[in-house]
Parts: sequence; structure tokens; C-alpha cells
Amino acid sequence: MSTRVASRPVGTVTRGTTNPNRLRRMDRWITAVHGAELRRAAEPVAVDLGYGAAPWTAVELLRRLRTAAPRTRVVGVEIEPARVAAALPYAREGLVFRHGGFEVPVPGRPSLIRAANVLRQYEEDEVGAVWERLCARLAPADPVSGSRGGLLVEGTCDEIGRRHVWVALGPEGPRTVTFATRLGSLDRPSDLAERLPKALIHRNIPGEPVHAFLRDFDRAWAAAAPYAAYGARQRWIRTVRLLKADWPVTDGPARWRQGEVTVAWGALAPRT
Repeated sequence: MSTRVASRPVGTVTRGTTNPNRLRRMDRWITAVHGAELRRAAEPVAVDLGYGAAPWTAVELLRRLRTAAPRTRVVGVEIEPARVAAALPYAREGLVFRHGGFEVPVPGRPSLIRAANVLRQYEEDEVGAVWERLCARLAPADPVSGSRGGLLVEGTCDEIGRRHVWVALGPEGPRTVTFATRLGSLDRPSDLAERLPKALIHRNIPGEPVHAFLRDFDRAWAAAAPYAAYGARQRWIRTVRLLKADWPVTDGPARWRQGEVTVAWGALAPRT
């Protein structure tokens, strides 16, 4: 009789830093842009990959996603066994916790994988392989139903979630980059540079697209200064309208009002 040995989780232990409500901006965006896909899925499963030392983000993800797709289930995945044990008392209907890493130890193909502040400690040249592995676990696209498939959202935020930048990827690879901020905390858009995800943060140098984008973002912010009299939100909206003349902004005023702007990945992708 053979004995099956559990495979070792893929990845390394993160610092585990977490705070309640830290990922609210990312969650709000996911709910708005991916809610229809979750509702369409036969068994919508979302994975909170690397939730950290406490399970707050997984608990909040379930609550927020269910406002858009009530059948959604969330699986919190952590590579550190002690963190999984600490999270178990928070399990409930629709929310479970599993030990694992980038192999994503859940049955089937999830509709969503959220990996926030997970790749920060990795090297830039490791990101592509991680993305490829995670995208391969997503629910596939279905041209018949019009589904674009599952979504991987990977990015970085500050400790209390005021500034956040993330990449959205489908089964086919990266799609967009979103910049999100609490507008009252912003001096200029390039302040968000310190929260660029690992794939971009070392590319914020002259000659790289993301550097040019942030430069133009600051210039548009300066040109929109007269709108500050109407509040930071109106200045931001005007700024993005100006930015859209030269950059492929993929969203509209409804998202801009939230302190967001989303740009096609291809416009910001690193030059090889």
C-alpha cells in the first residue's frame, strides 16, 4: 500500500503584514469590474493568496464580493502553517483556509485570485513565472457565454490602503494596470510610484514607459490645478481626461471618481 506525500507549497513566507480594511480599494475595483464574471460562473471561487498573519482581508473579501455575486466562496491560502491555524476560527459558510502557495491548492479553476503584497519580496525576474503559473490556474475564457475567464489581481499597497497599484491578468496574461488612491493624501500622482508592483517598480527610470506615464500624469495634474478649487476629486477627473489624450485609459468617470485610473498593460509594460 503506497503512502501519498503532500507536495511542498510553492513560494516563500511573506512578512505577513496586514490590517483591517487595507485592501478596500482593490476589493471595490474587483467587485465593480469582475462582479459579472463571478455571477456568471457555475461555482464562483475566489482565492485570497497570501493573506498574512491575520485573516482580515479574506473575511472582508467574502463580504464585499457577495454584494455583487452572492454565491461566491472565498479560500484563504497561506504558505505559513501557523497562520492557517490562527485563521481557522474565522472560517464560516463560504470561507475556508488552506495551507499552500502559488500552486493554489483548491479544486477546479478559481474565478479570481487576489495576490496583494505577495510578490514585493521577490526578484523582478521571478514575477513572470509566478504570473504564468497563477494565470494557468484561472477559470478559462468561454467564447460561447462571452466569459473572459478568471482574473488574477496582483499588486502592492501601503500599510493602511491609501495608495495602491495593481496589475489585472486573465488566462491569456496581463491586461491592465490600475492606480488607486485616497485623493486627499496625494501631493502628485507620481507619489504612487513607491507602490508600483514588482514587475514595474524597478522600471520607473528614464526610457521606460511607466516612467513616461508618471511624468505625464504629474504634468496633467499640474495643468488641472485650477480644478482644485472644486476639490481633489474634480482635479483628479480633469487630470485623467487630459492624460487620456496620450495614454490608453480603459475606464471612465465612474471609476475616476473613486480615485482610480486604469491603463492598458501594453502601454506600461517594461521594455526588454
